Amino acid sequence: MAEMQSRAAQASQSLTNISIFAGLPSNILAPIEKRCRWRNYEPGETIVDYLDASDDVFFVVSGEARVSIYSADGKAITFSDLRSGDVFGEIAAIDGCPRSAAIEARTRCVIASISSLAFRELLQSNPSVALAVLRYFGAKVRALTTRVYEFSALAVSNRVQAEILRLAKLAPSEGRGACIDPAPTHAEIASRVSSHREAVTRELNRLSRLGIVERRGRALIVKDVEHLAAMVREVTGE
Repeated sequence: MAEMQSRAAQASQSLTNISIFAGLPSNILAPIEKRCRWRNYEPGETIVDYLDASDDVFFVVSGEARVSIYSADGKAITFSDLRSGDVFGEIAAIDGCPRSAAIEARTRCVIASISSLAFRELLQSNPSVALAVLRYFGAKVRALTTRVYEFSALAVSNRVQAEILRLAKLAPSEGRGACIDPAPTHAEIASRVSSHREAVTRELNRLSRLGIVERRGRALIVKDVEHLAAMVREVTGE
């Protein structure tokens, strides 16, 4: 039993699944792990506050977290979810400015963090990690560009379709379909697409009548991901 617990503890303090460290040999990764601080977070617990002055870099070792900004009246504007392997806080570590968003645990999470100084030293000493971070930035810019286009050019119903498609592509596949489990609430989807809960409910009900999605308990089943993708392509031209 003690040996099993020891192996579990070692697994929970490993950075091998972090995207920017993919392919690093253990002799390079081990010193990075030793410089990290490790912490467990419960669902709903704040990891980083919006406009926080801290500048550590964080790695999602396990679990999921949510990226949001809160308006003056307390309304949450959700940008995206972070999953195991993702990185956040790297922008503040590089430019020294306050945090651009709040990060909150969506599920139980194991989060590792490293100081901004150690992170910059790592980028300077390891070109492969620096290149991986640049690619990570590139993917973020492309995703944000897509979101800006959707907010500017698409109707609410099409934005809901695009958001469900994004979630389906990240979810486990089931033949031609995908299982989003747990599915975000209608209010959470509304926050992601800059709309309101009633509009999301109407569109999901319509997609259900068309046989494209189905609710099963806490999960949302997308029955045919390619069909949904074709609907999105029809309005985006991509």
